[in-house]
Amino acid sequence: MFRKLLLTMVLCLALPALAVAEEAPATIDSGDTAWILISTALVMLMTPGLALFYAGMVRGKNVLGTLMHSFIMLLLISVQWVLWGYSLAFAPDALNGIVGGLSYFGLSGVGVDPSGTIPHALFMLFQGTFAIITVALITGAFAERVKFSGLIIFALLWTTIVYDPLCHWVWGGGWIGAMGALDFAGGTVVHISSGVSALVFCIVVGKRKNYPKEHAPPHNLPMTLLGTALLWFGWFGFNGGSALAADGVAVVAMVATNTAAAAAGLTWLFVEWIHRGKPTVLGAASGAVAGLVGITPGAGFVGPMSALIIGFGAGLFCYIAVSWLKPKLGYDDTLDVFGIHGIGGIWGALATGLFASIGAEGLFFGNPGQMVPQIVGVVATILLAVVATYIILKVVNAIVGLRVDDESEVMGLDISEHGESGYTS
Repeated sequence: MFRKLLLTMVLCLALPALAVAEEAPATIDSGDTAWILISTALVMLMTPGLALFYAGMVRGKNVLGTLMHSFIMLLLISVQWVLWGYSLAFAPDALNGIVGGLSYFGLSGVGVDPSGTIPHALFMLFQGTFAIITVALITGAFAERVKFSGLIIFALLWTTIVYDPLCHWVWGGGWIGAMGALDFAGGTVVHISSGVSALVFCIVVGKRKNYPKEHAPPHNLPMTLLGTALLWFGWFGFNGGSALAADGVAVVAMVATNTAAAAAGLTWLFVEWIHRGKPTVLGAASGAVAGLVGITPGAGFVGPMSALIIGFGAGLFCYIAVSWLKPKLGYDDTLDVFGIHGIGGIWGALATGLFASIGAEGLFFGNPGQMVPQIVGVVATILLAVVATYIILKVVNAIVGLRVDDESEVMGLDISEHGESGYTS
């Protein structure tokens, strides 16, 4: 009897300690924190890299204006993200999986307390770099012909109405993520949304003056190749950092990222060589970026051989979109944002449903049902991007106008919009 009483007392004393151990709060891991600090810096560097990538492909009279299109997003969306963007994307759900509330407005409650194994404020900053480059991607579609004032209003509205809710749908506890769709680092959130919105923008704003009769070759391909290198470099943080830990998943993502980029670059290069008779620097750069786009949604879910196939598909499909679909339909997507990011993102999202084998299974690894949420996610993203972007453009056009006048376009945006010249004698 005494033994039973003693055992009962010991258990009663031990149970609270066991409960505390089981419910112990998350703790910050220094290794994970260091990796996400580095990844955040890498992804931030992608936006200046994108600026160089785009600016080298336009005419010399528009080089500063094109650089500014990306750089302004670092300034503008950084502030928007702190004030309300992060809250709409990642605050506790406010409307049936559609959007977050405003409980994080102005980063209220977002400090150095743990979010997983990293500080909450670091997670916020890492995600903010994604928001910045997503809207910057769109600018390549309307390069050389859009008012800077209209761009600023569009960027604020688009990020608030399209990007932030979509981010919540997929990563912030919203309905697409709850459905089981896989998007490791932004196939739908970043690339399909920006690519499809870019297509809508270039159609609404209209073609460049004398397009396609007037030949407008890239003015500085070394600049574009440097931008490609910075994008590829930064993409290791984009995809590897999306593991949110310095672990094996990050390694898987980085291996897949490099493999797919290389495969797609080779594919584009050789298809172009066969099709046009010459392998070009621009083709190699475009193919590599297409591969980086294509692998983004599945980077942490696929092995190297699957990454090779995804890269091959990205290089082939994006080349077809740029060299055949664009001339066939006649739209003027200046720097092929839809052909690379839209088509590459759609392929990548669907390919993730086919080839996922690490942490999730796709169709070819025994789970055909994974294709359903992948398809739904793609379709929902396209619908949101098309409808919202069209409405936003009509509003912006009514307020300040979208397009510069003919004289300003002929003069070039560097002088007409910014009063500067990229090259002086």
